[in-house]
Amino acid sequence: MTRILHHIAPVLAVVAAIVVLWYFAAVILNAPWVYDQAARAGETVGLAELIPATMAQERPVLPAPHQVAAELWDTTVEKKITSKRSLIYHGWITLSATLLGFVMGTVLGMLLAIGIVHNRAMDMSVMPWVIASQTIPILAIAPMIIVVLNSVGLSGLIPKATISTYLSFFPVVVGMTKGLRSPDALQLDLMTTYSASRAQIFWKLRFPSAMPYLFTSMKVAVAASLVGAIVGELPTGAVAGLGARLLAGSYYGQTIQIWSALFAAAFLAAGLVALIGLASRMVNARMGARA
Repeated sequence: MTRILHHIAPVLAVVAAIVVLWYFAAVILNAPWVYDQAARAGETVGLAELIPATMAQERPVLPAPHQVAAELWDTTVEKKITSKRSLIYHGWITLSATLLGFVMGTVLGMLLAIGIVHNRAMDMSVMPWVIASQTIPILAIAPMIIVVLNSVGLSGLIPKATISTYLSFFPVVVGMTKGLRSPDALQLDLMTTYSASRAQIFWKLRFPSAMPYLFTSMKVAVAASLVGAIVGELPTGAVAGLGARLLAGSYYGQTIQIWSALFAAAFLAAGLVALIGLASRMVNARMGARA
């Protein structure tokens, strides 16, 4: 128990400091509206009245932590999951595009990495293009992807998943390539001494060596995939998904709704990364490697 508290205490201290700073920033940023309302009414506002007033605004510049927490509770626990106001409903729509894009990005990244490692022409030609592809801002390319796919009759889930794929394949390519190249010359020479074929070297040496690198890159990729799914919902004016919640909140000045959707996305990303971390420990332990 003491060991657990020893690990948790620093995290709790950082969270507490963030919450305190958040409340302080909420008071400062929301105070002008309170002073303006008081001036219109010909009244003065003291500190005792100012702080509660900045914590209870309907459309604050910066919502207080308890306002965001209350909105999250209301839109997850108090609402049915089939309700259009439920964050679980919107989160599932975004999650479906995220997972599809993540799977496609991971498969594409692994295939490209295998080709780059085993083919010098691909290494010299494909890898620079893979790196260059990430210099294009996703907000610029997302509308083009959606328009092109809509023109060929693909709409809904596929365009969002394609944008997720675009963001998620890059870390997998880089990580998998590094992992496949991680065996040293002595290990490769030993396999050659045993007359191992290229396929045997790949499956018995390169691929197992690449597993820790692959899972690490997948943690980055799944978070990037979630960002891609949310970005993909923005240009379409989507009516469902976490991106749609962000759009609706920005249209109507519902800052509390915006922040709750952001926190929902953060929790979703944390859960996905944790699942990949769990899979990493299980696979690496099964393969006799350190997680």
